[in-house]
Amino acid sequence: MTWALVITGVAGFMAALDNLVVTTALPSIREDLGGALDDLEWTVSAYTLTFAVLLMFGAALGDRFGRRRLFLAGLGVFTAASAAAAMAPGINSLIAARAAQGVGAAIMMPLTLTLLTAAIPVEKRGMAYGIWGAVNGLAVASGPLIGGSLTEHVSWHWIFWLNVPVGLAVMPLARLRLAESYGSGGPLDISGTLLVSGGLFGIVYGLVRGPADGWTSPLVLTGLFAGAALLAGFVHHGIRHKNPMLPMRLFRSRAFSGINVASLLMFLGMFGSIFLLSQYLQGVLGYSPTQAGLRMLPWTGMPMLIAPVAGYLSDRIGGRPVVAAGLFLQAAGLAYYAFVVATDASYGAQLPALITSGIGMSLYFAPASNLVMSSVRSQEQGIASGANNALREVGGALGIAVMSSIFAAQGSYETAQRFVDGLRPALVVGAAVVALAGVAALLIPAPRRAAENPAEARQAPALETAAL
Repeated sequence: MTWALVITGVAGFMAALDNLVVTTALPSIREDLGGALDDLEWTVSAYTLTFAVLLMFGAALGDRFGRRRLFLAGLGVFTAASAAAAMAPGINSLIAARAAQGVGAAIMMPLTLTLLTAAIPVEKRGMAYGIWGAVNGLAVASGPLIGGSLTEHVSWHWIFWLNVPVGLAVMPLARLRLAESYGSGGPLDISGTLLVSGGLFGIVYGLVRGPADGWTSPLVLTGLFAGAALLAGFVHHGIRHKNPMLPMRLFRSRAFSGINVASLLMFLGMFGSIFLLSQYLQGVLGYSPTQAGLRMLPWTGMPMLIAPVAGYLSDRIGGRPVVAAGLFLQAAGLAYYAFVVATDASYGAQLPALITSGIGMSLYFAPASNLVMSSVRSQEQGIASGANNALREVGGALGIAVMSSIFAAQGSYETAQRFVDGLRPALVVGAAVVALAGVAALLIPAPRRAAENPAEARQAPALETAAL
């Protein structure tokens, strides 16, 4: 259990970290490599796009050809692409390397949870998911801190160099310590893969480019409508095809549907908030990237303290109440932040919002993973993990796009007051969206009473899903 947790936790940390690690380094990258503002935006969105659209494909490949084998391949691609990004001679080559990083992460990330699940007994999974969730939650939220600190004190290149020795160390450990496992063994669903990849690409492309190009831009509208049409085709394919990549019958389960809706909405509110608040702390309150990151630690560092406890609680009382409580606390924290945000807000005034948000995020991560994996049969856990991670990434891209659009409609970067004028309504929307995620979590059915036979109790979730 220990080695599996370390290997999957470190790999998941690297993949999750690179979502937002570049944001605080953009001014330095522009100074060194040049490029317009839109080019710099693509250093963030190129990773998000490839990560989101290929997650399902990565999970399907792992189920078909071996999860450990594909995990190693994804980790190798991610490590090599990180080195290429660190050595990029220009902005276009950096964008290409970031896209390649996303490919590696998309293959590697959904398999971390299935490999971890296969390595530990059922009765210990709650705590293991808690630690795994803490590490991944910390990675997503601490990206701006780590990126800003490396940029300020060393060089932006080390944002990417950091992944190389870690990846080279993890690969041989994974080869020796992780057991190989497979999914259902059915044929690879090429048609479904193309439909979902094309659909997610169109949707995420439209969401990322909407704020910059305008929501009525031909390319943005084409991406959104074509993406929606392809996703509709993917749903139809999942219903009608004999061996679809993502069987639509899984969504007949309220547990599977509820936790995936909650995950998408949670990441929408969280990503958009972190994206704007990291700029608020620097651009309005005058903190350096490192200082801003440190002041967000009551939020970003909380998962390391609370998430393992949340995993334990989910084993004792079930994941639904823990996840719902976490989401409502996260919403309350964002709402309070919207109330106190100002051009001269003291850190003491912000601290309750940061602590409340941190506790809420911590309570969400671990039990959410447990709910996803327990809502499907064991041979479908790779697909379930890929679907959940894809929806999280899409939620993150949607959050940045939607909350940036709200910000731009109500404020601007011209003055500190104008920034606050745009930030406040964006945070209110973020809080409302996360509260809706809490409502979705409450719709997840409570687990059945444990059977007298322990073996029956362990099989109950799988049997319930199979019956659907």
